[in-house]
Amino acid sequence: MLLLRALPIPLDGDLTENAARAASQKLRCPASAFSDLRILRQAVDSRKKSDVHFVCHILAGIGNEQKYLRDGVVIYHESRIEPPPCTRESALRPVVAGFGPAGIYVSLTLARAGLRPLVLERGQPVEARRADVEHFHAARELNPESNIQFGEGGAGTFSDGKLTTGIKDPLCREVLKELAAHGAPPEILVHAKPHIGTDKLGGVITALREEIESLGGEVRFGSCLSEIAVLRTPSCGLPSSEGNARVCGVTWACGGSSHSIETDTLLLCTGHSARDTVEYLHGLGVEMRQKPFAVGARIEHPRQWIDRAQYGPFAGHPALGAADYKLACRPRNERGVYTFCMCPGGSVVCAASETGSVVTNGMSYHTRSGENSNAAVLVGVEPTMEGEDALAGLRLQRKIERAAFAAGGGGYAMPMQTVGDFLASRPSRGFGEVRPSCATGAVPGDLRRILPEHVVSAMAAALPMMDRQLRGFAHPEAVLTGPETRSSSPVRIPRDESGQASLRGLYPCGEGAGCAGGIVSAAVDGIRAAWAVMSSV
Repeated sequence: MLLLRALPIPLDGDLTENAARAASQKLRCPASAFSDLRILRQAVDSRKKSDVHFVCHILAGIGNEQKYLRDGVVIYHESRIEPPPCTRESALRPVVAGFGPAGIYVSLTLARAGLRPLVLERGQPVEARRADVEHFHAARELNPESNIQFGEGGAGTFSDGKLTTGIKDPLCREVLKELAAHGAPPEILVHAKPHIGTDKLGGVITALREEIESLGGEVRFGSCLSEIAVLRTPSCGLPSSEGNARVCGVTWACGGSSHSIETDTLLLCTGHSARDTVEYLHGLGVEMRQKPFAVGARIEHPRQWIDRAQYGPFAGHPALGAADYKLACRPRNERGVYTFCMCPGGSVVCAASETGSVVTNGMSYHTRSGENSNAAVLVGVEPTMEGEDALAGLRLQRKIERAAFAAGGGGYAMPMQTVGDFLASRPSRGFGEVRPSCATGAVPGDLRRILPEHVVSAMAAALPMMDRQLRGFAHPEAVLTGPETRSSSPVRIPRDESGQASLRGLYPCGEGAGCAGGIVSAAVDGIRAAWAVMSSV
């Protein structure tokens, strides 16, 4: 087949017919000459507000392909990545801690290799977890083991199901194919910025789990990893450069009782919010290091404002949907500031996982039809603000989140401040045209008393600059809700070429190990961790 790159396609009319017409014009042949034609990738070009249109990569089947090669037209070969053969010699079942994106893809890959993984997930399956989240929103009673952070699918289950990533690994395509094969909307294979939506993601995750179980894997919910049995030689300390301290079993807590299994392989896929697990591993002596992360707040605007700013007179066109954005700048004498995890037509959520603290995140349904749009505005921080040890970043996160809990009145309402008040260095007493969307409530206040000083300074300098990139971004009545502290892990657990940590048999992967950021990159990291286990001896 031929790949026709970056063809402009109008918004009006049937997309497939328009694509065929554009391909016919590009190749100077009748549309009837195509034996097959499909869109490989679809993006929106809104740089000129008077001419918003799609840009598509198109695959066209046609005879005598060499005749049509020219600028922007190449022969396309679709490749599929095959997993390595499983040469693992151990008869012991591998154990997977955590069932977020990394844990799901680890488990699926191991199960397909016949290794029957045992999965321990501290939270609940999707439907029970959804009930726990709804109860939290209504009664403000947090279940520390089943919430927006913990449970089947990980933190991504209650977000936008966003599938954009900055990594270029060829496995990214395979991750999307698996999601589509298990019930995700097929357009995720085509759209340049694919997303599933919180309302649809749960069913996809359940389908993935059911395949894992059908292949001999086992997923145990409400099961929190509590202890790792370590086999050491008498002269060995941990960490050991010789690798003579290794996993020989794990114990987990479930329903008030304790259970154990002998294993030589533990895949750590716990996500970036399982702080107790990180603290336990640190106490055990597993090597880990500080990792820079980011802190800030969610900014919220009416969706129509963002649509108009991005699409001009085309705002509201049925082919477009809610507009997104991605902004970044570096104010003079300040750190870089950027937007992250933009949720068009979504809502801000309280994503607490520890009692007495709050943290914000964003969530969208598949249609992205909510009243507001939101995104995190983030500034980089170093854990050394709280000390030199590996856990300093966790302490800094907790410090900010607990201060925010107190500022919100102690009932899981989120502290908020209008952009106008934030830039004027005055506390907010209320809000205006932009209504905060957080289900647990928003309390007007002063984010400057919660966030680190250098974060406040950088954000204050960046907001007007971002307003020049996206008109209305720094509107005085736009709402800032904080804090956003968990965009990535503040800890990295080093691993060697075999994928193992300083404790042999421990395979850290995904966001919690500081090795990924987002659904797709965590899933890719999970696949590669599973391959490492399949190749172990």
